[in-house]
Amino acid sequence: MIANTKCECGHQNHVGTVLCEACGKPLFENGADNEPLEMRYDGVARRSQKANPSILDKVWNFFSSVKIAIYLILATLLGSMLGTIYPQENTFVNVDPAKYYKSTYGWSGDLYYKLGLSDTYGSWWFIALLVMIGTSLVICSLDRVLPLYRALSKQQIRKHLSFLRRQKVVYEGTVPMGEGQAASDPEAWVAGSAEKLRKKGYKVHTDGSALLAEKHRFSRWGPYVNHIGLIIFLLALLMRGLPGWHLDQYSEFLEGEPTKIPKTNYYLMNEQFNVSFYDETEMTESFREQGKIVAKLYETKAILYECESNCDSPDKPPQLKEVSRQNITVNHPLSYKGLLVYQFDYAETPKLLAVNPKLKNKQTGESYGPFEVRMKNPALSYEAGPYKLELKEYFPDFSVNDKGMPITVSNEPNAPAFLFMITGPQLPESGQPYFYFPKEIDKVKFSQDKINGAFAEAWDISVDSMEDVEIAAYTSYLNIRKDIALPYIFTGAAIFMIGVVMGIYWQHRRIWLRFDEGNRLTLGAHTNKNWYGLRGETAGMLKQMGIDVEPKQLANEVSKA
Repeated sequence: MIANTKCECGHQNHVGTVLCEACGKPLFENGADNEPLEMRYDGVARRSQKANPSILDKVWNFFSSVKIAIYLILATLLGSMLGTIYPQENTFVNVDPAKYYKSTYGWSGDLYYKLGLSDTYGSWWFIALLVMIGTSLVICSLDRVLPLYRALSKQQIRKHLSFLRRQKVVYEGTVPMGEGQAASDPEAWVAGSAEKLRKKGYKVHTDGSALLAEKHRFSRWGPYVNHIGLIIFLLALLMRGLPGWHLDQYSEFLEGEPTKIPKTNYYLMNEQFNVSFYDETEMTESFREQGKIVAKLYETKAILYECESNCDSPDKPPQLKEVSRQNITVNHPLSYKGLLVYQFDYAETPKLLAVNPKLKNKQTGESYGPFEVRMKNPALSYEAGPYKLELKEYFPDFSVNDKGMPITVSNEPNAPAFLFMITGPQLPESGQPYFYFPKEIDKVKFSQDKINGAFAEAWDISVDSMEDVEIAAYTSYLNIRKDIALPYIFTGAAIFMIGVVMGIYWQHRRIWLRFDEGNRLTLGAHTNKNWYGLRGETAGMLKQMGIDVEPKQLANEVSKA
């Protein structure tokens, strides 16, 4: 590496520069003196080429390496492929992943789960790979774009002869002199050349008998526009990990009950679920032979609520405000402020939601009520005529422990039991306790009348008919989605494609020429691709200026070899 190099033109060059940043003269030779120059950054040094790097420089060099970036991308692709072997666990509803993979796929599924591949795209190592790719993109870009900008923004018009002679497109010769020839005045010849090149779309700068023509410089920034798009894309993917930015989960909603949508401030109620089936005349013969019943349409009549207070209170019911009402069918989701709710599946799961019983006096035949008793979040007090019922205990899934004490096995109302304290006329002032089982099977199983003793001989709590029973016939499984990062993902992808187009459809072309010793012309030209097109344009310009030369004659012999 060269340090603090000063060229014969007087320009003080940056540390590590290979070519003079002003005139382009090679500052030291690293091979044959007629080999084409490395023009990627016009010889300007990059930080990753720094001599005696510090620890920080070594980290910079690691991430600025294209080879390392390729390895990181390949590792990410491999991880993504492994994540597609079996379904990811976030696609399941009411499934224990620890048991599912082993029971479904055997030992390979169990290993898949234990290795953490069942949550590949949310795992720390996959996110770390994305972060490292993003870091590599940023450092690769900075390591290259700054030297390139410095080289292109301060180009000198009159380049050193060795710079021109070591381009891949070169012409050197004596311009013919004669009557009427512009070559009798080099500056006039350069002015004529400039006019020809401007007609071909070049931006031309002249300095006496020297010329620099350039077009499509913007295409050199195409790769860095790609990097900007990819960085935005990766940042958007990483932002999905922030709370509230991304939601993609499956939840179940039983008919008739508002259910909280996890990780949001919304509740959704499956007001009614409808399903219709194909009849035999509408099904294919293969389905008829198999005796299958195929759903034709299923929809969830949904009401979306926003919680205003008591949202996470275990004791008080949430205060809900209706914000949207829509029928959800396959491919027609409920949409509200970026929240999308898709119909995913359904199941016939009859469950008791509420009953409307009456308090009955068996001796007089009088009945009081009805009053509504819900299986989830029941009220603490009820009124039935002159009688008041205070809820003392509620057992959603009633059972008796080994000490004979009532307990609840779970929080699901599989075998609900209510302990009321009843007060009113002809009852003790302190109240009369009464165990009530809404399900007939539970009344017999747990001997409701026996538990209530003598009081059950005169009083009863029961419904008159099934019209007083509210049952949820179906559970609707819905896919809840929210993705604030999606517009940024699309923006990053669009910017990336702009960079691709910039790099594919345009080429950065430059032509330098200078006169020496009167009519001695030296021309050098460079492009980052499509050398044949550049040679054709250069040869055409020379022919228009009276120099008969074919495009192949402009090729540097060393570059041809």
